[in-house]
Amino acid sequence: MNKAVLLRLHRWISLVFALPLLVVIGTGLVLSFQPIAQSVAVVPGSLTAERLDGMIRQHDPAGKARGLVVNARDGVLTLAGVGPDGEIDVDLASGAETERETFLSDLFSSARRLHQRLVFGMGWLVTASTVAMLVLAALGVLMGLPRLRNDLGGWHRGMAWFTLPLVILSPLTGLMLAFNFNPGAPSGQRARAAPLSLIEATRLVASSRDPATILSIGTRGGRMMARVLEGGETRAYSLTRDGLSPLPRGWPRLIHEGVWNAWIAGGLNILTSLVSLGLLGTGLVIWARRSLRMRGRRAALAAPASTARSIA
Repeated sequence: MNKAVLLRLHRWISLVFALPLLVVIGTGLVLSFQPIAQSVAVVPGSLTAERLDGMIRQHDPAGKARGLVVNARDGVLTLAGVGPDGEIDVDLASGAETERETFLSDLFSSARRLHQRLVFGMGWLVTASTVAMLVLAALGVLMGLPRLRNDLGGWHRGMAWFTLPLVILSPLTGLMLAFNFNPGAPSGQRARAAPLSLIEATRLVASSRDPATILSIGTRGGRMMARVLEGGETRAYSLTRDGLSPLPRGWPRLIHEGVWNAWIAGGLNILTSLVSLGLLGTGLVIWARRSLRMRGRRAALAAPASTARSIA
């Protein structure tokens, strides 16, 4: 295909999807810091099995809770399936019920909603924008190797080519997750054995893992599962009365969410988001400059004709 046609397609796709791409990439940048913030907040030995067991028993004496989430960053334990609102937040320091809300939690929560659905449930537009990012990358490759110059266009092309694997991997894995294609992830096959209660599952995990590294425990796909932070990576385990069994790693989610290593993966995701914002911004500036130049040329060509008509 003619390079001029490819460039035109590249330009117009960027313009059409500029606003949703700005939101998706910007919120992705915010979420890139989440695994790092989570890893920093987890302090080994800061939570004991006895204390965790006591808080569950205190706030769920009937044993109705379906799961728990430990947010070390905010110092909050959330029990799901109990309380008038369907969950109870417990202060990890005092053991008392709390309604603590922090800026970071609100920021990450809002960023995730926007990143996945934009506004008014427009998840389809997020998917379309993700496809557009892959199409833009493909068009850039088809246009061939760039001539690198120290100008805006040169920086735009250089950023794209030198970070091409990252620019492709991020939307590709996001698209795979959007269509529930997550190779290596645990299947939804239901466990045949009698399920563990939450208190039993918590004791089982705490018997072989530092309770401070527990991120969540709950039922998913018919089985009891636990997510634990190990060496900067978020690992998933299936829980049965026989013990913990490591579940396969779903690599699209590991890559896209940066949970295979909080610092390295999080840093790469931050770099990818910054480069993507840079590509979008420089592309729009290049288009704006080009449009202004074309308007100037048309105005310059139209001026002599207007003068000739006025003289006549």
